[in-house]
Amino acid sequence: MSASFIDESDEVAAARAEGRPLVALESTVVAHGLPWPDNLHAAEAIEAAVREAGAVPATIALADGRLRIGLDRDTLERLARGAAPVAKVSRRDFGAVLASRGLGATTVAGTMAAAALARIRVMATGGLGGVHRGAEASFDISADLGELARTPVAVVCSGAKSILDLPKTLELLETLGVPLIGYGCGRLPAFYLRETEHPVPARADSPAEAAAILEAQWSLGLGGGALLANPIPAAAALDPARFAAWLAEAEREAALQEVTGKAVTPFLLSRLHALSEGATLAANRVLLIENARLAGRIAAALAGGG
Repeated sequence: MSASFIDESDEVAAARAEGRPLVALESTVVAHGLPWPDNLHAAEAIEAAVREAGAVPATIALADGRLRIGLDRDTLERLARGAAPVAKVSRRDFGAVLASRGLGATTVAGTMAAAALARIRVMATGGLGGVHRGAEASFDISADLGELARTPVAVVCSGAKSILDLPKTLELLETLGVPLIGYGCGRLPAFYLRETEHPVPARADSPAEAAAILEAQWSLGLGGGALLANPIPAAAALDPARFAAWLAEAEREAALQEVTGKAVTPFLLSRLHALSEGATLAANRVLLIENARLAGRIAAALAGGG
């Protein structure tokens, strides 16, 4: 690991020295995914869930010209408050944000890249980016998919975000050779929705089973990561029909306002929050915490602790 731009928190450094398992966490959800102060409270709850599962959280961000692996509360609060502009950082953006000494929140792809630099094999997030609806015209495809194909980090999430074109996302994951593992499920979950009609090619019913699949895949030296799809708990899941109606309205508004590119996802999520009267935000918080807990258990199993 090149240390020229990288700082580890004291907690992460101690865990590494002691051989304890680590879980990488993205910071885009803190800076852009949830409103203040819910974002700070959620970030703290997510980190606590990793610790409860027997691992050490390493929330990743860029600040003051450094790539931070594990954040102190001051940096976490800077990201959450958003008083200064916070860039979204994927693989392509590291150099520019480091050189500018600005604040940067890592996406799933950016977190995977940073986690690999820091020798962390598991990360948690809410939902994966993927192929956007209308991508045949816009070519709007998340960098998360390409990163999964090249970077040996397992991503624990609640499937792909519900706003995406799921069939095309699954086709591209298959084309890229990304292992897709349903955790306790045979069909793909979709963020706020527990289940879709799309089957998953592999299944694990315990952290040990998930770890065994990952170890076998990685031992072959094939490269790339893996996707573990963990359904949102039933009590927090949204009704599919109601969600479809909210999404249709949000997409109609986005088209009318000519929202494009990186602005599409935050716009849709914001409108879904308003249209659902906060139901999507509550569901998002639950799945983020549950995915962090599962990632901690899988990281512990990979380390031989379960």
